[in-house]
Amino acid sequence: MKAITYTNYGSPDVLELKEVAKPVPEDNQVLVKIHAASVNYGNLVLLKGKPYLARLVFGLLKPKYKIPGGDIAGQVEAVGKNVKLFKPGDEVFGDLSGCGWGAFAEYVSVPENALVIKPANVSFEEAAAVPMAAVTALQGLRDKGGILSGQKVLINGASGGVGAFAVQIAKSFGAEVTGVCSTRNLDILRSIGADHAIDYTKEDFTKKDECYDLILAVNGHHTIPAYKRVLSSNGTFVHVGGAEAQLFQTIFLGPWISMTGSKKMRSLLQRANQEDLLFMKELLEAGKVKPVIDRCYKLDEVPEAFRYFEEGHAQGKVIITM
Repeated sequence: MKAITYTNYGSPDVLELKEVAKPVPEDNQVLVKIHAASVNYGNLVLLKGKPYLARLVFGLLKPKYKIPGGDIAGQVEAVGKNVKLFKPGDEVFGDLSGCGWGAFAEYVSVPENALVIKPANVSFEEAAAVPMAAVTALQGLRDKGGILSGQKVLINGASGGVGAFAVQIAKSFGAEVTGVCSTRNLDILRSIGADHAIDYTKEDFTKKDECYDLILAVNGHHTIPAYKRVLSSNGTFVHVGGAEAQLFQTIFLGPWISMTGSKKMRSLLQRANQEDLLFMKELLEAGKVKPVIDRCYKLDEVPEAFRYFEEGHAQGKVIITM
Protein backbone atom coordinates (compact mmCIF):
# COMPACT_ATOMS: atom_id res chain seq x y z
CA MET A 1 0.00 0.00 0.00
CA LYS A 2 0.98 3.65 -0.28
CA ALA A 3 1.69 5.64 2.87
CA ILE A 4 3.32 8.86 4.02
CA THR A 5 6.37 7.98 6.11
CA TYR A 6 9.22 9.76 7.90
CA THR A 7 12.28 8.73 9.89
CA ASN A 8 13.44 12.06 11.36
CA TYR A 9 11.75 15.00 13.03
CA GLY A 10 11.62 18.17 10.96
CA SER A 11 9.68 20.25 8.47
CA PRO A 12 7.11 18.82 6.03
CA ASP A 13 10.07 18.16 3.71
CA VAL A 14 10.93 15.02 5.72
CA LEU A 15 7.64 13.38 4.71
CA GLU A 16 7.83 10.84 1.87
CA LEU A 17 5.26 8.83 -0.07
CA LYS A 18 6.38 5.18 -0.09
CA GLU A 19 5.16 1.67 -0.75
CA VAL A 20 4.94 -0.22 2.55
CA ALA A 21 3.49 -3.54 3.64
CA LYS A 22 -0.29 -3.64 3.95
CA PRO A 23 -1.18 -4.39 7.59
CA VAL A 24 -2.84 -7.63 8.67
CA PRO A 25 -5.36 -7.29 11.52
CA GLU A 26 -4.63 -9.06 14.79
CA ASP A 27 -7.37 -10.92 16.67
CA ASN A 28 -8.73 -7.75 18.30
CA GLN A 29 -8.14 -5.42 15.35
CA VAL A 30 -10.09 -3.99 12.44
CA LEU A 31 -8.52 -3.50 9.00
CA VAL A 32 -9.83 -0.24 7.52
CA LYS A 33 -9.51 0.91 3.93
CA ILE A 34 -9.03 4.63 4.52
CA HIS A 35 -11.04 7.04 2.37
CA ALA A 36 -10.09 10.28 4.15
CA ALA A 37 -7.92 11.60 6.98
CA SER A 38 -7.31 15.06 8.43
CA VAL A 39 -4.54 17.31 9.72
CA ASN A 40 -4.47 18.41 13.36
CA TYR A 41 -2.11 20.30 15.65
CA GLY A 42 -1.11 16.96 17.16
CA ASN A 43 0.19 15.92 13.74
CA LEU A 44 2.53 18.93 13.75
CA VAL A 45 3.85 17.94 17.18
CA LEU A 46 4.43 14.41 15.88
CA LEU A 47 6.18 15.74 12.77
CA LYS A 48 8.48 18.26 14.45
CA GLY A 49 9.00 16.67 17.84
CA LYS A 50 8.19 20.02 19.43
CA PRO A 51 7.57 20.99 22.15
CA TYR A 52 10.45 18.75 23.20
CA LEU A 53 8.49 17.29 26.10
CA ALA A 54 6.40 15.47 23.50
CA ARG A 55 9.45 13.38 22.59
CA LEU A 56 9.08 11.52 25.87
CA VAL A 57 6.02 9.94 24.23
CA PHE A 58 6.84 10.08 20.52
CA GLY A 59 10.56 9.16 20.61
CA LEU A 60 13.54 11.06 22.03
CA LEU A 61 15.81 11.25 18.99
CA LYS A 62 13.70 9.84 16.18
CA PRO A 63 9.95 9.38 15.76
CA LYS A 64 8.58 6.14 17.20
CA TYR A 65 5.63 6.14 14.79
CA LYS A 66 6.69 6.04 11.14
CA ILE A 67 3.31 6.86 9.56
CA PRO A 68 1.71 10.05 10.96
CA GLY A 69 -1.95 11.02 11.01
CA GLY A 70 -4.65 10.54 13.65
CA ASP A 71 -8.14 10.98 12.19
CA ILE A 72 -9.59 8.52 9.69
CA ALA A 73 -12.82 7.67 7.94
CA GLY A 74 -13.18 4.61 5.77
CA GLN A 75 -14.63 1.15 5.25
CA VAL A 76 -13.93 -2.04 7.19
CA GLU A 77 -12.22 -4.59 4.96
CA ALA A 78 -11.54 -7.35 7.49
CA VAL A 79 -11.81 -8.03 11.23
CA GLY A 80 -9.90 -10.17 13.72
CA LYS A 81 -11.64 -13.17 15.26
CA ASN A 82 -12.28 -11.39 18.59
CA VAL A 83 -13.84 -8.24 17.10
CA LYS A 84 -17.51 -7.86 18.04
CA LEU A 85 -18.50 -4.30 17.11
CA PHE A 86 -17.77 -4.26 13.36
CA LYS A 87 -17.99 -6.40 10.23
CA PRO A 88 -16.57 -6.08 6.71
CA GLY A 89 -18.35 -3.35 4.76
CA ASP A 90 -19.11 -1.11 7.75
CA GLU A 91 -18.35 2.57 7.23
CA VAL A 92 -16.42 3.89 10.23
CA PHE A 93 -14.46 6.85 11.56
CA GLY A 94 -12.06 7.18 14.45
CA ASP A 95 -8.99 8.56 16.23
CA LEU A 96 -5.71 6.64 16.01
CA SER A 97 -3.71 8.90 18.33
CA GLY A 98 -4.04 6.45 21.19
CA CYS A 99 -3.08 3.34 19.23
CA GLY A 100 -0.06 4.06 17.04
CA TRP A 101 -1.24 6.74 14.58
CA GLY A 102 -0.92 5.77 10.87
CA ALA A 103 -3.79 7.65 9.19
CA PHE A 104 -1.86 8.94 6.18
CA ALA A 105 -2.00 5.61 4.36
CA GLU A 106 -4.35 3.53 2.25
CA TYR A 107 -4.99 0.99 5.04
CA VAL A 108 -4.61 0.72 8.79
CA SER A 109 -5.24 -1.97 11.42
CA VAL A 110 -6.54 -0.64 14.72
CA PRO A 111 -8.28 -1.86 17.90
CA GLU A 112 -12.07 -1.74 17.60
CA ASN A 113 -12.34 0.74 20.49
CA ALA A 114 -10.70 3.41 18.28
CA LEU A 115 -13.65 3.42 15.88
CA VAL A 116 -17.38 4.07 15.68
CA ILE A 117 -19.88 3.70 12.84
CA LYS A 118 -19.92 6.71 10.51
CA PRO A 119 -23.22 8.62 10.42
CA ALA A 120 -25.02 8.11 7.11
CA ASN A 121 -25.66 11.85 6.73
CA VAL A 122 -21.98 12.87 6.52
CA SER A 123 -19.36 12.13 3.89
CA PHE A 124 -16.07 10.36 4.53
CA GLU A 125 -14.32 13.72 4.27
CA GLU A 126 -16.65 15.28 6.83
CA ALA A 127 -16.33 12.29 9.17
CA ALA A 128 -12.52 12.43 8.99
CA ALA A 129 -12.68 16.05 10.16
CA VAL A 130 -14.35 15.10 13.43
CA PRO A 131 -12.44 12.82 15.83
CA MET A 132 -9.52 14.73 17.35
CA ALA A 133 -10.81 18.27 16.86
CA ALA A 134 -14.41 17.72 17.94
CA VAL A 135 -13.51 15.52 20.92
CA THR A 136 -10.95 18.14 22.00
CA ALA A 137 -13.68 20.79 21.90
CA LEU A 138 -16.12 18.53 23.74
CA GLN A 139 -13.68 17.60 26.50
CA GLY A 140 -12.64 21.23 26.92
CA LEU A 141 -16.18 22.57 27.17
CA ARG A 142 -17.89 19.76 29.08
CA ASP A 143 -15.21 18.00 31.13
CA LYS A 144 -12.83 20.85 31.95
CA GLY A 145 -15.25 23.76 31.54
CA GLY A 146 -18.39 22.27 33.07
CA ILE A 147 -20.55 24.00 30.46
CA LEU A 148 -24.19 24.68 31.40
CA SER A 149 -27.21 25.88 29.47
CA GLY A 150 -27.60 29.65 29.53
CA GLN A 151 -23.93 30.38 30.18
CA LYS A 152 -22.00 33.00 28.25
CA VAL A 153 -19.19 31.15 26.46
CA LEU A 154 -16.32 32.68 24.50
CA ILE A 155 -14.27 30.69 21.98
CA ASN A 156 -10.95 32.34 21.08
CA GLY A 157 -9.83 30.91 17.73
CA ALA A 158 -13.36 30.03 16.75
CA SER A 159 -12.94 29.51 13.01
CA GLY A 160 -10.25 26.80 13.05
CA GLY A 161 -10.67 23.06 13.35
CA VAL A 162 -11.29 22.81 17.11
CA GLY A 163 -12.90 26.25 17.36
CA ALA A 164 -15.58 25.64 14.73
CA PHE A 165 -16.63 22.46 16.52
CA ALA A 166 -16.50 24.23 19.90
CA VAL A 167 -18.96 26.90 18.73
CA GLN A 168 -21.48 24.29 17.57
CA ILE A 169 -21.03 22.01 20.59
CA ALA A 170 -21.48 24.93 22.98
CA LYS A 171 -24.69 25.89 21.17
CA SER A 172 -25.93 22.30 21.48
CA PHE A 173 -25.53 22.65 25.26
CA GLY A 174 -27.70 25.78 25.20
CA ALA A 175 -24.96 28.35 25.73
CA GLU A 176 -24.80 31.91 24.38
CA VAL A 177 -21.67 31.76 22.25
CA THR A 178 -19.22 34.49 21.27
CA GLY A 179 -16.54 33.59 18.74
CA VAL A 180 -13.26 35.44 18.20
CA CYS A 181 -11.66 35.34 14.74
CA SER A 182 -10.21 37.51 11.97
CA THR A 183 -12.26 39.60 9.54
CA ARG A 184 -12.21 36.98 6.76
CA ASN A 185 -13.81 34.37 9.05
CA LEU A 186 -16.74 36.35 10.47
CA ASP A 187 -19.22 34.86 7.98
CA ILE A 188 -18.14 31.33 8.91
CA LEU A 189 -18.86 32.01 12.58
CA ARG A 190 -22.33 33.28 11.81
CA SER A 191 -23.02 30.31 9.52
CA ILE A 192 -22.28 27.79 12.30
CA GLY A 193 -24.52 29.51 14.81
CA ALA A 194 -22.37 31.86 16.88
CA ASP A 195 -24.53 34.44 18.65
CA HIS A 196 -21.79 37.07 18.56
CA ALA A 197 -18.56 37.45 16.60
CA ILE A 198 -15.54 39.56 17.58
CA ASP A 199 -12.95 40.55 14.97
CA TYR A 200 -9.64 40.44 16.83
CA THR A 201 -8.00 42.66 14.21
CA LYS A 202 -10.31 45.49 15.29
CA GLU A 203 -10.97 44.95 18.98
CA ASP A 204 -9.43 43.15 21.96
CA PHE A 205 -12.09 41.29 23.94
CA THR A 206 -9.83 41.19 27.03
CA LYS A 207 -10.09 44.99 27.29
CA LYS A 208 -13.88 45.18 27.05
CA ASP A 209 -16.38 45.19 29.91
CA GLU A 210 -18.16 41.96 28.84
CA CYS A 211 -17.46 38.95 31.08
CA TYR A 212 -17.90 35.25 30.31
CA ASP A 213 -18.77 32.18 32.35
CA LEU A 214 -16.50 29.96 30.27
CA ILE A 215 -13.61 30.81 27.95
CA LEU A 216 -12.09 28.20 25.67
CA ALA A 217 -8.73 29.35 24.31
CA VAL A 218 -8.03 27.46 21.09
CA ASN A 219 -5.67 30.09 19.72
CA GLY A 220 -4.21 33.47 20.60
CA HIS A 221 -1.46 35.10 22.62
CA HIS A 222 -3.29 36.74 25.54
CA THR A 223 -1.83 36.36 29.02
CA ILE A 224 -3.59 34.43 31.74
CA PRO A 225 -4.23 37.64 33.78
CA ALA A 226 -5.92 39.15 30.69
CA TYR A 227 -8.24 36.15 30.39
CA LYS A 228 -8.92 36.22 34.12
CA ARG A 229 -10.07 39.84 33.90
CA VAL A 230 -12.97 38.94 31.58
CA LEU A 231 -14.10 35.84 33.46
CA SER A 232 -17.25 36.13 35.53
CA SER A 233 -16.88 35.72 39.29
CA ASN A 234 -17.21 31.93 39.13
CA GLY A 235 -15.98 31.56 35.58
CA THR A 236 -13.66 28.95 34.08
CA PHE A 237 -10.84 29.36 31.59
CA VAL A 238 -9.67 26.32 29.60
CA HIS A 239 -6.47 26.36 27.57
CA VAL A 240 -6.58 24.10 24.51
CA GLY A 241 -4.10 25.79 22.17
CA GLY A 242 -2.29 29.02 21.44
CA ALA A 243 1.09 30.46 22.32
CA GLU A 244 3.42 28.23 24.34
CA ALA A 245 3.86 31.02 26.90
CA GLN A 246 0.11 30.91 27.47
CA LEU A 247 0.28 27.13 28.05
CA PHE A 248 3.06 27.44 30.64
CA GLN A 249 1.23 30.28 32.40
CA THR A 250 -1.85 28.07 32.64
CA ILE A 251 0.16 25.13 33.97
CA PHE A 252 2.12 27.11 36.57
CA LEU A 253 -0.10 30.11 37.41
CA GLY A 254 -3.46 28.42 36.83
CA PRO A 255 -3.48 26.20 39.95
CA TRP A 256 -2.53 29.14 42.20
CA ILE A 257 -5.25 31.37 40.71
CA SER A 258 -7.79 28.55 41.03
CA MET A 259 -6.90 27.88 44.69
CA THR A 260 -6.89 31.52 45.77
CA GLY A 261 -10.14 32.70 44.17
CA SER A 262 -13.42 31.68 42.63
CA LYS A 263 -12.17 31.74 39.04
CA LYS A 264 -10.76 28.50 37.60
CA MET A 265 -7.84 28.27 35.13
CA ARG A 266 -7.36 24.87 33.52
CA SER A 267 -5.52 23.21 30.65
CA LEU A 268 -6.64 20.28 28.52
CA LEU A 269 -4.72 17.35 27.10
CA GLN A 270 -7.14 15.64 24.73
CA ARG A 271 -7.41 11.88 24.95
CA ALA A 272 -8.96 9.57 22.37
CA ASN A 273 -12.24 8.22 23.75
CA GLN A 274 -14.78 6.00 22.01
CA GLU A 275 -17.67 7.21 24.21
CA ASP A 276 -16.96 10.84 23.31
CA LEU A 277 -16.79 9.90 19.63
CA LEU A 278 -20.19 8.22 19.98
CA PHE A 279 -21.48 11.44 21.57
CA MET A 280 -20.23 13.38 18.54
CA LYS A 281 -21.84 10.81 16.22
CA GLU A 282 -25.22 11.58 17.80
CA LEU A 283 -24.71 15.34 17.34
CA LEU A 284 -23.78 14.78 13.69
CA GLU A 285 -26.82 12.58 13.08
CA ALA A 286 -29.07 15.16 14.72
CA GLY A 287 -27.65 17.93 12.51
CA LYS A 288 -26.48 19.90 15.55
CA VAL A 289 -22.86 19.82 14.34
CA LYS A 290 -21.65 20.21 10.76
CA PRO A 291 -17.92 19.84 10.00
CA VAL A 292 -16.35 22.89 8.36
CA ILE A 293 -13.82 21.91 5.70
CA ASP A 294 -11.33 24.40 4.31
CA ARG A 295 -9.73 22.33 1.57
CA CYS A 296 -8.75 18.80 0.56
CA TYR A 297 -5.37 17.40 -0.50
CA LYS A 298 -4.48 14.03 -2.03
CA LEU A 299 -2.21 11.56 -0.20
CA ASP A 300 0.85 12.56 -2.23
CA GLU A 301 0.16 16.20 -1.32
CA VAL A 302 0.42 15.71 2.47
CA PRO A 303 3.62 17.83 2.76
CA GLU A 304 1.82 20.68 1.01
CA ALA A 305 -1.17 20.21 3.33
CA PHE A 306 1.12 20.53 6.36
CA ARG A 307 2.69 23.70 4.99
CA TYR A 308 -0.73 25.25 4.55
CA PHE A 309 -1.87 24.11 8.00
CA GLU A 310 1.28 25.55 9.60
CA GLU A 311 0.34 29.01 8.37
CA GLY A 312 -2.49 28.98 10.92
CA HIS A 313 -5.20 30.43 8.71
CA ALA A 314 -7.26 27.35 7.86
CA GLN A 315 -11.01 27.94 7.94
CA GLY A 316 -12.11 24.72 9.60
CA LYS A 317 -10.36 21.46 8.76
CA VAL A 318 -7.71 20.41 6.25
CA ILE A 319 -8.56 16.99 4.77
CA ILE A 320 -6.45 14.29 3.10
CA THR A 321 -8.24 12.09 0.57
CA MET A 322 -7.00 8.71 -0.60
